[in-house]
Amino acid sequence: MEKNRNYLLAIVLSVAIIAVWQIFYMNPRLEAQRAAQEAQQAKIAEQQKTTASSDAAPAVAGADKPVAGALPAGAAGTEKISREAALTAAPRVAIDTPDLKGSINLVGARLDDLELKGYHETVDKSSPIITLLSPANTKDGYFAELGYIADSAAGKMPGPTTEWTLSKGDKLTPTTPVELTYTNDAGITFVRTISVDDHYMFTVKDKIENAGSAPVSIAGYGRITRNNKPDDRSTYVLHEGFLGVIGTDGSLVEEKYSAIEKENYVNPKATGGWIGITDKYWATAIVPPQTIAFDSRFSHFTDGKPRFQADYKDDGVTIAPGQSTQVINMVFAGAKEVPVVNSYADNMHITKFDKLIDWGWFYFITKPMFAVMDFFYKFFGNFGVAILMTTIVVKALFFPLASKQYASMANMKRMQPKMEELKKKFGDDRMGLQQATMQLYKEEKINPVAGCWPVLLQIPVFFSLYKVIYVTIEMRHAPFFGWIRDLSAPDPTSFVNLFGLLPFEAPTALHLGIWPIIMGITMFLQMRMNPTPPDPAQKMIFTWMPVVFTFMLGSFPAGLVIYWAWNNTLSIIQQSIIMRRHGVKVELFDNLKTLFRRKPKPAE
Repeated sequence: MEKNRNYLLAIVLSVAIIAVWQIFYMNPRLEAQRAAQEAQQAKIAEQQKTTASSDAAPAVAGADKPVAGALPAGAAGTEKISREAALTAAPRVAIDTPDLKGSINLVGARLDDLELKGYHETVDKSSPIITLLSPANTKDGYFAELGYIADSAAGKMPGPTTEWTLSKGDKLTPTTPVELTYTNDAGITFVRTISVDDHYMFTVKDKIENAGSAPVSIAGYGRITRNNKPDDRSTYVLHEGFLGVIGTDGSLVEEKYSAIEKENYVNPKATGGWIGITDKYWATAIVPPQTIAFDSRFSHFTDGKPRFQADYKDDGVTIAPGQSTQVINMVFAGAKEVPVVNSYADNMHITKFDKLIDWGWFYFITKPMFAVMDFFYKFFGNFGVAILMTTIVVKALFFPLASKQYASMANMKRMQPKMEELKKKFGDDRMGLQQATMQLYKEEKINPVAGCWPVLLQIPVFFSLYKVIYVTIEMRHAPFFGWIRDLSAPDPTSFVNLFGLLPFEAPTALHLGIWPIIMGITMFLQMRMNPTPPDPAQKMIFTWMPVVFTFMLGSFPAGLVIYWAWNNTLSIIQQSIIMRRHGVKVELFDNLKTLFRRKPKPAE
């Protein structure tokens, strides 16, 4: 029928788009990820061999004029030294929390040494833990810094090269804050108290005392600076790069690294909000004082020391002689764990801080879906089982729609004999056939479009689940059973090397594991629930579509493939029940017999 041709054509075009995206975008990206992982240890070894003599702080604002007045500049040297050498080149105070370890650089009071205790570079628990922040003069320099700006009458303000004095505490822990002090040549004293919670949020309280004889106006600044982009190339599925919420009522601003390399982005002046830099699973963000207006920007500098930078400069405060004031900043540096990030948004009242996690356009579906999945994970202790249980919940929610879809398909099959009669009656009279067909639909109360709507409505759910599995850190290195040790990575087995029996890895384009094959079989069986189309072109699509999807999903996250295979299985059971209710024969076994029955040889 014409409707079936259009429906199959839409499916073919969708498959073609996804296949092109997979072959020319996702496959090269996955190859790059694999190469980056293999090069990780070599990179670390190379850094160990690098030597140099100084730890020069890069310029805050570089050659460009900053958003609202000059930010302090340090030396823009290009020498790089090893991370170990950089950590011993300046006095430091240790950081030790349940989730973090590292140190604060007393030169600049920088947060530039931070490792995440709970996360390893690979699924192997003996692999190194994730390094998030590193000193500026290392190859992968990445740090957060807070300082001040004033005119020359106020003396030298604390900035990148200021050496603070540790006046209280010897280690920063959740129960023991540390206190740093600095007094400049104009008699202005800065007392900085740094505290940290059990997770990833640092609170920096600066008490500024003016012991001079004249009032001073001091503006605060903050910046997050990193030398390089992440090794893994980004994908459209999630955002990596600059982001922030500018203003208490502001919306999320996102800018890719590639866009900032072409042109710096200046945010409008606002009061409230936050700015930062995010990777897939990690992020660093500064929450400026929420009662002082600030300018902010996202920049890329190439003035001798290439770097990316998110910075802000506030309108400042005026301090009378003999008076003091307090300025509070917060710095997030760590893993984007959903409950932790949500708690900062809710309990600390940080505007839209939950947007630090890229939930996507369908966030109103994605976030509840994660909540359901997380509930089942806490109950069963396995995210793979949580995916299976979430699929059952989704199928239950869509059961009324699916019933209408399968009922429509059953009614269409019941009408096939009458449709064949109309075709014979009208022959080449297409207009007459169309009018008679519509009249038949009306008499039998059949809506041919009813079967399509449930499929369309479930597409956002599918992509939302893909988003949850791909983006949330809770899925990272989460095992299922057997050989699936990471639900966020593709099935590691492949038929090319006989599922691991042969000692080599399959190319990404040919990678096809056990779970994608299971998914392909379930999709094949689901399609065989209906009669094979008589048209040769439609028959070819009907036959080869499961094969195309099987290879296409071979490099998708294992969690998504498991979901799809399980969803197909539930759909087969559901469709069988509904078809029997409507008195329509289930074609699966007859179609399989016909497919595998040996055809008689033509008579000679």
